[in-house]
Amino acid sequence: MRVPRPRFPLRSRPRSLAGQLFAMQVVLVAVVVAGCAVFAYVSGKSQAREAATHRARATTQAVADSPSVRAAIGSADPSARLQPYAEQVRRDTGVSFVTIMNPRGKRWTHPDPDRIGEQFVGHIGPALRGHTFDETYTGTLGPSVRVVTPVREAGHGGREGRIIGLVSAGITIDTISEQVGEQLTAVLAVAGGALALGALGTYLTNARLRRHTHGMNAVELSRLHDYHQATLHAVREGLLLLDGEGRVALVNDGARLLLGRDGPRDLVGRTVGDLGLPPELTEALLAEEPRRDEVHLTGERIVVVNTAPVDGGERRGTVVTLRDHTELRALAGELDSVRGFAEALRSQAHEAANRLHTVVSLIELGRVTEAVRFATEELELAQALTDRVVSAVREPVLAALLLGKAAQAKERGVELLLASDSGAEDVPGIPGRDLVTVLGNLIDNAVEAVTAAPTGRLPGPGPGPAGDEPAPDSPRVTVTVRCTRSGVLLLRVADTGPGLPPGAGDRLFERNWSTKPGRGGGIGLALVRQTAHRHGGEVHARDLPGAGAEFEVRLPLPRRAGTQEVPR
Repeated sequence: MRVPRPRFPLRSRPRSLAGQLFAMQVVLVAVVVAGCAVFAYVSGKSQAREAATHRARATTQAVADSPSVRAAIGSADPSARLQPYAEQVRRDTGVSFVTIMNPRGKRWTHPDPDRIGEQFVGHIGPALRGHTFDETYTGTLGPSVRVVTPVREAGHGGREGRIIGLVSAGITIDTISEQVGEQLTAVLAVAGGALALGALGTYLTNARLRRHTHGMNAVELSRLHDYHQATLHAVREGLLLLDGEGRVALVNDGARLLLGRDGPRDLVGRTVGDLGLPPELTEALLAEEPRRDEVHLTGERIVVVNTAPVDGGERRGTVVTLRDHTELRALAGELDSVRGFAEALRSQAHEAANRLHTVVSLIELGRVTEAVRFATEELELAQALTDRVVSAVREPVLAALLLGKAAQAKERGVELLLASDSGAEDVPGIPGRDLVTVLGNLIDNAVEAVTAAPTGRLPGPGPGPAGDEPAPDSPRVTVTVRCTRSGVLLLRVADTGPGLPPGAGDRLFERNWSTKPGRGGGIGLALVRQTAHRHGGEVHARDLPGAGAEFEVRLPLPRRAGTQEVPR
């Protein structure tokens, strides 16, 4: 039996951030425009009422002060003379009515001639007391704003004359409403235009915002930001974002660590040139073309750099990824050393097999004495180097390295000598991996230098490991390993090669600098200097008199690691 799946109401996707802002801004613009329209209507209506009152007051005072009005009131038939005058004034001033009456309120004039002679509808008490006043009252023409003022006969001696009549002028509420309606129509037209322009501007702004936010709502943007921050700090690789001006726009913890800039000062907003990075690395980060798997050195690390420009019609910036290559390079160095040791063992095994065949052949020929003498001499020669190194260098890593490099050098026809003044105990505080990096690279460079030169001549450092003087023209490398009384590990490698390139100077220790263009390399001496600086040491290189070059590394040691310096 198939169980029907329950139906749940589908939840609609929340409106995007741009849509929410658009709706909010449209409502806001509509409320503002509506409020302005209501305010304009109310203020316009009040202003229209005040303007009507001022107009009616001016009209009544002008009529009351007219000498012709006083004269007409004193005539036998005031209506005959005042009705045309009042109508003319009403048309000229734009009021709804001008009524002239006697002190008892009997009309002499009215817009409707049939109303002449009837009683005025409204209050006249204040006017009879000599005051001009205004009121809103419903008369024969409907509700109106009216003003009533007294008409006095001409005074004498500075005294006011007696009241001989009253004048009332007014504007109906319907007329005022029509005027306000015309003003409101204009206000509504302006408000509608403002609303349309506001809605259009809001739509265009939010359309652009929608493109930039990819139609996501506020919740999705917030979640994306949280994921972004979590991912940024979770990855171990370094991530660096640069803007079009070469300033740091974003950097994660991995990049701070790999660049050696993980201090409290924030890197965001600073230019790459202000970070204090090596020139080669700075050039790679600011390059316009992409870089792929370039190896660079920082103060303490080896990093693999990849860059990709961000283009959108114009240069907007660069995305940089950094990978830590320090451990891998160290492991590769150790692997090379192990391979060298293996090759040395293979070579020694091959030579031992040849010598054993020689001894066996001498015995088979019945020449036992010669066989014993040959075997004894070979044993002394093989053991001499081991005894010399082990007795002078008590640091096992350095001793093993020297023995392996000696075997490798011998295969290439180079004699590796240990200087007579060498002497070093255990070296605490400096990892064996770093010792291998420094001394191994120096020996490899020296061996390669002497094999490239046909002959060389360097004053001998004394008897070699076997106690024999080396041939004066034989290619050789002399190594000095000594712990000084001042607590410094001295590593010196001298060779009989052609010497330092002219004008090289400190460029010897720069990344990718090499005397062998097209063959790669150029990182060995750079690693030597980086390792030495990491331990507070220093590296020097110089030409030797006659021929050859000498590299010297001094690494500070803890006080307890210092041993008695062997006099030279």
